[in-house]
Order: sequence, then structure tokens, then C-alpha cells
Amino acid sequence: MELGTKHITLDDVVQYRFFLLSLEPSNPEVHKEVLQKYVERILARFAPLLMSYIWQNQSFNLKYFDPSGDIPGHIGGMTNFGDNVEDEWFIVYLVQQITKEFPELAASVEDNDGEFLLIEAADVLPKWLEPENSTNRVFFHCGELCIIPMLQGAGEVCGLQITSPTIAQALSLLSAHPGKLLAAESIRRAVNKRFSGYPEKIQKSLHHAHCYLPVGIAAVLKHHPKLIAAAVQAFYLRDPIDLQCCRSFKIFPPEPRVLTTVTFTKCLYAQLMQQKFIPDRRSGYKLPSCTDPQFKAADLGMKLAHGFEIMCSKCTGSSSDNRRSTFDNPRWSGFLSSLKKNDYFKSEMEGSIRYKELLRLAEIYFQQSVDKPESSVAMSPGDSVLSALKTLTINVEEFKSEEINLPPEDDDSWLELSPDELERILQDAAGMKDSAPTASEEEQKYDLSEVAESMKAFISKVSTHEGAELPRITPEAPVTFDVDAFTDALERILGTGSEELDSDDLEEEEEFDLLDSDEDESTEENGALPSEALESLKSYMEVMDRELAQTNIGKSFTLKKQAADQHSRNIHGASENDSDEESGSTDADMVPVDVDLNLVTNLLESYSSQAGLAGPASNLLQSMGVHLPDNTDHGSAGSSAVE
Repeated sequence: MELGTKHITLDDVVQYRFFLLSLEPSNPEVHKEVLQKYVERILARFAPLLMSYIWQNQSFNLKYFDPSGDIPGHIGGMTNFGDNVEDEWFIVYLVQQITKEFPELAASVEDNDGEFLLIEAADVLPKWLEPENSTNRVFFHCGELCIIPMLQGAGEVCGLQITSPTIAQALSLLSAHPGKLLAAESIRRAVNKRFSGYPEKIQKSLHHAHCYLPVGIAAVLKHHPKLIAAAVQAFYLRDPIDLQCCRSFKIFPPEPRVLTTVTFTKCLYAQLMQQKFIPDRRSGYKLPSCTDPQFKAADLGMKLAHGFEIMCSKCTGSSSDNRRSTFDNPRWSGFLSSLKKNDYFKSEMEGSIRYKELLRLAEIYFQQSVDKPESSVAMSPGDSVLSALKTLTINVEEFKSEEINLPPEDDDSWLELSPDELERILQDAAGMKDSAPTASEEEQKYDLSEVAESMKAFISKVSTHEGAELPRITPEAPVTFDVDAFTDALERILGTGSEELDSDDLEEEEEFDLLDSDEDESTEENGALPSEALESLKSYMEVMDRELAQTNIGKSFTLKKQAADQHSRNIHGASENDSDEESGSTDADMVPVDVDLNLVTNLLESYSSQAGLAGPASNLLQSMGVHLPDNTDHGSAGSSAVE
């Protein structure tokens, strides 16, 4: 798929593009050469991060792309991050840092969801910004998130009053108004929170575990630790045809095996651990008992051995034997100088063991990322393993001696999430405070009047075909509603003239006219005035209220406290004075209902019946910004919380 297409259609793929804001050289070849120099500078500047990072599927890569349509020449790449979404956010961090380090570049980043950065800030986006008009509006520049605005008033920064601005138009505005097109602070804060913690977060995403491995695999991983990702993926995505090569291990026989420490990402480790797999009896791999302390190391090593065997069986046969030496490449000296300038070797003495190790990693990185011709076919992981086996010197005794001094493996209790930890993660994802109060403190501080007020505010909101506006606890401007304007608009839509009525409407109108005429005649005969009719209606409603008050429906509502106290006093007084019993009971029975208390009680009972799961009460309240504390009582949520 071409990188210059408007939208990405592949799942789990992130696309990133870097554009030069300065005036383009008139000569396209010069412009291409300038951008290609940026590729080398960027890869050299961020080599310390990129060399040690273990990618799930594909690594961060850059190359030059010729102009296509309205997309100017630029550098960029695409990365399939697979199941590890943290790879995508690490790339976002890289893009942000690159534009900070090279302010003359502006960058865009998107995936199959489009402008996914805006999804992280969906709650704080301006109302005018919709998916339909967000294309080519979101960029990183000088390390900050920028959004090309709509057309503003006179004297302000000019935006673009079009659905989809071209990249050239957007870049022109970024160049003309540097620093004035920053996204709102709330938007930048929401996006930055998602990739905050890098580069320290890289080490936290790793997991070190002990594995019993064939000595050949142990040697390959010692010198090429990033090949672990391809091996895990080969085992994780295996099929019956892949397993045919594992009936007899021709490349990595089960013996001799050594105990060694393997570095995974947490995603790769979880993928390997959650797979239940029994090796073929013909393979020669036998696992100890599940209760054996070495079972986990043997199980992990067996799975990795299957992954490496499958990976090598699929190799294309290409070889790096005829590749020219890295040190003979004229670009190597410039790349090495950039590494030294960026303190890649960390003051290590030239010729020391650590210096040689870093130099070897730099050479591999240069061959794979910097010096890779655009027309060449990348070497498959299996070919890389076979090529490494030809050049490595494998010393079994050395590995055996290292087993004694292996560092302890990492605790993998993070694989099991406790309910409290899951709640914390969900709260972090929802943007709630990290330090939530305890249940007792939360109940003491909680004001149930917020529930009633939020529900009243919700009912008073104006809804449209797109949904209802949900109120928040934070103060908002009052909702205004022009009744006359609404009535006029409704009449214009529906029409009120008799000429607009069809035959059915006329028949219904005649029926209502007949009913009205009967009522009018009855009113005239009885001599009742409109005010007297209203009093009669009120009297009729009072009689209905008295009848309902004596039923189970009436008794199910909670009465206002003061009125209820007065009601009990009236009953007590009525029992002492039998002569006034009829009149006293008539007035005392009409006790007003406490609407707010009944509303809160019913909501809490519904919330309690959810038993901690998602339900209508919690969903409605949380959408309005009301977060109820957990029900720790064994009784009814309504009675305990309201009391």
C-alpha cells in the first residue's frame, strides 16, 4: 500500500509523515537529497532508543517519498504494531521528539481509525471539529500538537473554512504562524498523557525470564535479542502446516540445552505464557511435571524452540554473505560521527568490551535502518538467524558456567490483575484522579443531592437527533429556551391553516368540534365559567389523589419529612377528637411526596441491583459526571445510602 493514500485501511498499522516547512528547493533532486539527509540525522539522533527497542511486528522506519497529487515530497514510514499498542504510542513519542529536535519539520500521524490522536481528547474537542473535517488538520510542530482552525474573525490567525484542507495549505499556515496554531491546553494534555513516561517507560515494558533453550538459540538471542519478537510471533500464529517441521528439529535439536535469561516485552511474554501447548512426542522435547520448579523455564524454552524452528523453515534463502562490509560504506563514517556526537558510546573507551558490543549493535542498526536500499528485499528473520549461526562461535561450557550466576527473573504477578488494580486502570483510562479516596472517606464526603440536581439538569437539557447533552457537576451556563420561537418554527413545519389539512384531519377536526360543542352547550346550560371549571378540575384531581393515597402505589412513595411529622400529629389529634375525625383525616391524608428522595432512592436501588456490573443506573449517572461510591453495605443500597 502506498504511503501517500488518504486513509489507512490496514488494521494495526500506524503511518507517520514528516514535511519540510521551509521553502522547497526549485530542483526536486535537491529537495530529495535534503530530506534524505534528514533520514540519516534522525536515525542517528534517536539510535540509542531505537537500537534497544523490541518491536512487536515492525520497527520504526523512514524513507523518502516522491510528490504524489497534492502531497509534497516527504519522508515517512508505516509500522504494523500488531497486538502491542504501546508500539504505536512509542512512535507518537518519537514523532513528537523528532519535531522538537528538528523544528523545521512538521509531522502527521494516523492509523486505520484516522486522526486517532483526537480520539484521546474526544471529551475536550471543539464542537466544530468533526471526523469529516479533521483530515490534514492535526500536526506535530516544534514538539507540540497543532490543529489547523476554522476561519476566524478579523485580526486573528486565519484558518481554513473548508472540509478537508490540502497538506500544502496546512503547511503554509504552520510556516506563516509558528506557535499560534497550538491545540488547546486540555487537548494537548489529554494526548500527551497517553505517551507520557517515555523513554523510561521502555524499560518498564520489558520482562526478563529464565528459559531452557537449545544452545544455538541462546547464542543467537545473546547477540540479536530483538529476534525474540519474530520467534514468539511464529509460535503464537502457528498452524498445523507450520508444526510439521517441529516433528523432528533439524536446526535446533532439544539437546544440548542451557538455562539462560531471555528479555521479552510484557506483551510477548504474555502471549507465550497464555498458550497451552504439548509438544509432539517425536520432537524429543519432554517437559517436567507441572509442580517442578523448572517447569516454567522448560515450557517457555520449548515454545521458543518451536518458534525459531518454524521461523527458519520459512526463510527465503537470501543471504547476507555478499553484502558489502559496513565499514567500507562511505555513509558509515558520518553515521558513526553522529553517534559519537550524541554520546551513544557513553564515554566507553574505544576497544573495550562494552564499546565493541555497542559498535556491533550500531553496525546491525545501520545495515537494517540506514543503509537499506529502497529496492532491496528485507532479510527475513529466519535468514537472519541462519546467517548468525554461521558466524557465531557457540561455547556450551561458557553457557553452563553462566547458569550459576544468572540474575533472578522478574516477577510476573502483573499477569493477574486484582479488582482494585483493574478499577485503577479503568479510572486512569476515564481520566479520573489517580489517588481515589477510601470507601469510608468517599461516603462521608459524598452529597446525594448532586444526583437529584444532575437528573434535573439532564431533563432540562435540549436534545437533538444526535443525542442529549449530558450535564456535568462543574458549573455550566444555564440552558435557555425561547418558547415563542420554538412555537413559530413548529407551526412553519407542521402548518396550522385549514387549507393544509387533509381529509382525515378534517374528519378528526369535525369530531373534536362536535365534542367541543357538546361541552360548550353543557357549560352554557349549567352556567359554569372557565374559572369555575378549573376549580372543578382541581377538586376532581384531589379526589383522585386521595383514592390513590390509600392504595399500595401511594404508600410506595416516601413523603416529605416535615409533612409526614405533621401527618402523624394530625392522626394523633384526630384519635383524641372523634368529632373532627372526618375533616382531620381528609387534610392529613394529602401529604406531599418527597420527589428528590424518591428519585435518589430508586436510582440507588437500581445501582445496587447491578451488583458492581455495568447497568442503566451507573451508565446514566457516570455519563453525567456522577460517580457513586461502591456499596459496601449488605442491606438495601437505597435505604442505607439515603439514611
